Amino acid sequence: MAIPEVLARVIRFLRLGYPDGVPHTDYIPLFALLRRRLSDEEILMVAREVIAHGNTPVADADIEVAITKATDALPSAEETERVRHRLRVAGWSPNDPFESSD
Repeated sequence: MAIPEVLARVIRFLRLGYPDGVPHTDYIPLFALLRRRLSDEEILMVAREVIAHGNTPVADADIEVAITKATDALPSAEETERVRHRLRVAGWSPNDPFESSD
């Protein structure tokens, strides 16, 4: 099954912004930011793709719990800023993580 272009762009961002894998502390704020633009199903597709190509041992249930936590309790300003910093370092606009600043 082919991945839609928007998801391919998110996956490229994640690989550039997190070359060593997404730290556990960034899961909730990262998914909170992604959720503003992606459906729950699309977030799961991205997460599965990242996990399939990374060394992060996270089950689908863990991802779903993180998404639920992100929607019920917003991440702290510090967590959000940490993810925004990763976006900037990778050359992506923190306001729109799907458009490169190149």
